[in-house]
Amino acid sequence: MAINQSAMNGRKFSLISLLVLSQFFSFCNQPPDKSYSELVADINAKKIEFSRLYERTDLKGQAKVITDARGYLFGIISTDVFNFWYGTKWDFSGMTRVPGKGNIACGYFVTNVLTDAGFKIPRIKWAQSASEVFISRLAKMDIARFSNKTVAEVEAWLKKTGDGIYLVGLDSHTGFIVVKSNSIKFIHSNYYQREIGVMSQQINSDNPFKDSNYRVIGKLLSDEMMRNWITGFVYK
Repeated sequence: MAINQSAMNGRKFSLISLLVLSQFFSFCNQPPDKSYSELVADINAKKIEFSRLYERTDLKGQAKVITDARGYLFGIISTDVFNFWYGTKWDFSGMTRVPGKGNIACGYFVTNVLTDAGFKIPRIKWAQSASEVFISRLAKMDIARFSNKTVAEVEAWLKKTGDGIYLVGLDSHTGFIVVKSNSIKFIHSNYYQREIGVMSQQINSDNPFKDSNYRVIGKLLSDEMMRNWITGFVYK
């Protein structure tokens, strides 16, 4: 019996298409809270691993553990953690603990990320306080303040200060800045676009960073901050 090659190819294409669609919808139906919970659990497990290494080595070894831990946190926060939160809607009273569900205010976004990354901070207290309060507690001396300065001036300082994760406080807003290989991104729960909420933007785009008259910026993950993370220091 003759075989219709065109029909065969069509059936193959349909089967492949169905398989791809099935995998896609299966992925989309994964509960985000479970996946995020697994990520947080992985971070905590890695933190315990770093803590044990830190306890068992000498001062030189401890310095290496701090450096390695900083590299790990920089990568996991700036990619995995932020990626889960993107698209979580903004609301002034938003307090959700689950990315993608409910709403999140700018302060709670910041303290949720820090808490889920393993820092023992007063999450609710700091979320409701002026951002300069917790920037000062975390960044200590690695802080710069800009009053009525251009975005270009702030950008120059960030490039000079180097790669890393920064906390920024504005006139009435807060968020993170990630500097990596001269790329500078502002990650925040954006009340300018509340239906999108958490997003990553250029610092000179249409956002509160650009429009703010006052900016206080602190660089995170110093040696002291990493030591506190490793040893389980409790911030107050």
